[in-house]
Amino acid sequence: MAISHVLLITLRPYLKLKVFTLQVKMGCFTFVKVMMVLFNLFIFLAGAALLGVGIWVSVDGSSFVRVIGPVSSQAMQFVNIGYFCIAIGAVLVLLGFLGCCGAQKESKCLLILFFAIVLIIFIAEIAAAVVALVYSSFAESLLRAWVTPVLQNDYGRKNDVTGIWNTTMSELKCCGFSNYTDFGGSYYFRHHNQTFPEFCCNSTVLCTESAAAQSNIQGCFRQLFDILKENANIVGGIAAGICALEIAAMVVSMYLYCKIDGKE
Repeated sequence: MAISHVLLITLRPYLKLKVFTLQVKMGCFTFVKVMMVLFNLFIFLAGAALLGVGIWVSVDGSSFVRVIGPVSSQAMQFVNIGYFCIAIGAVLVLLGFLGCCGAQKESKCLLILFFAIVLIIFIAEIAAAVVALVYSSFAESLLRAWVTPVLQNDYGRKNDVTGIWNTTMSELKCCGFSNYTDFGGSYYFRHHNQTFPEFCCNSTVLCTESAAAQSNIQGCFRQLFDILKENANIVGGIAAGICALEIAAMVVSMYLYCKIDGKE
């Protein structure tokens, strides 16, 4: 008994330290778990709201315009915005669900799936940024190959495409993707007495080829690229913030994943 009592007295500080360390670790795990649940619950609700707005805009764009006011004279341009909101909202809902349920239920499968999706999005963003910054001419060629057929075949024929491009060209004071030549021989050109959109000319008369060439209005890609360069600090700050959140989400999900292994 005396030896046991001496051992107990000797080991008591060590045992207390071990218990305290375990409590700290469990407290840290619980805190991170709760923050993970709350953060992803917010992401889930935001995604659900965005998804709902996207569905509303796509199904009944006119009522949406009546609620928020006449944002544009071309109400049908909200159709594409609706599809965009649906896509982003669906991704956010999926991420929020995986992160929230994975942390709450301590599911390793959901956590690693959450980590994998965020990692894929992060890599895709980095790759897109590298292509856009380092290989800007290559990015321009890819965009031109996608945009030019739209301007040739859909502008002036589809209300949503026409509305989006009219708003873009009006706000940015630009013409087409590269310049007025993007509309040469297009559906709009053939059905408007072989004239170009009014945004391609400085004068108020008919925008003929000679008038468009004389006006020399810059293309929307270069105009947008110049705006981004002028606001590089803001754009870079937003991009850095998004990347930081994604890295934090991956670190936290992997931390929980590893700690769940320790608890089992």
